[in-house]
Amino acid sequence: MISAGRALAQHTAADAPSAALELARNVLEIEADAIRALTTRLDHRFLDALALIQRCLKAHGRVIVSGIGKSGHIARKVASTLSSTGTPAYFVHPAEASHGDLGMIREPDVLIAITGNAQSALARAADVVLDSAVDKEACPLNLAPTASTTAQLALGDALAVALLDAHGFSKADFARSHPRGSLYRQALKHVADVMRRGDAIPAVREKAALRKALGVMTRGSLGMVAIVDAQRRLTGIFTDGDLRRKLDTIRTRRNVRIDDVMTRNPRTIRPEALAAAAVELMERHKITQLLVTDEAGILVGALNLHDLFRARVL
Repeated sequence: MISAGRALAQHTAADAPSAALELARNVLEIEADAIRALTTRLDHRFLDALALIQRCLKAHGRVIVSGIGKSGHIARKVASTLSSTGTPAYFVHPAEASHGDLGMIREPDVLIAITGNAQSALARAADVVLDSAVDKEACPLNLAPTASTTAQLALGDALAVALLDAHGFSKADFARSHPRGSLYRQALKHVADVMRRGDAIPAVREKAALRKALGVMTRGSLGMVAIVDAQRRLTGIFTDGDLRRKLDTIRTRRNVRIDDVMTRNPRTIRPEALAAAAVELMERHKITQLLVTDEAGILVGALNLHDLFRARVL
């Protein structure tokens, strides 16, 4: 027989996983509701905050973000996000401010301290109030900062992204503040940096025999061959896929020329384009290679996905 105490323990253990999942789902729902509630409260005050920060930046000021406890951790992240998206910002600990760190703050600077109490002393002292109040914390005790810090973080992100858009912050700008990361490679590497050049470009002239074109394509190891005119202007492309699709036609004809079976007006990219743009173009059109032409349509390069992988753009 199983004792009543042991049976209760087994029942409790069996229920524990489902109870934990239910609790976790409840946490996510409460925090999601807290963020959704912020959208209904975004109004002219958010726009006023943007305008205030933009005036600060024009005066060569910086954004100071402050908070203590869990809110302090959020404030550090908000300052970091602002800085990496083109808004000079830094974190000042409120306890350290009265021990000399106030000297870090200058006249043109603007201070951000998001509050969940629009009637607090902090809110009354502010020129603009960003209200991050939540109905309840996700903590079952309604004590640990959970939904409130999530709301603060989301509101800080909204502010950073709105500022990013306002001053036209680009991928290249982002990369300059991330010189050691993959974002740098993606944002600043150009097609000219990764493309194959010269004899490494598999190309044949119009009216070349298909047999010759296939030999050039095989040696080029790009899965394609470019077709050019006498001035090396690009007129077409022939790929491994084209070969498979037109195999029956090729078998039934003699003396097939490459311009009989090539694809005219292929998709191309310019050498000054970002390598990331080449990736986007390949993904959008479901292709694995691209030819590179200059403004006159002259063939100057070629690349495929493997080249982008080697350059660590992907």
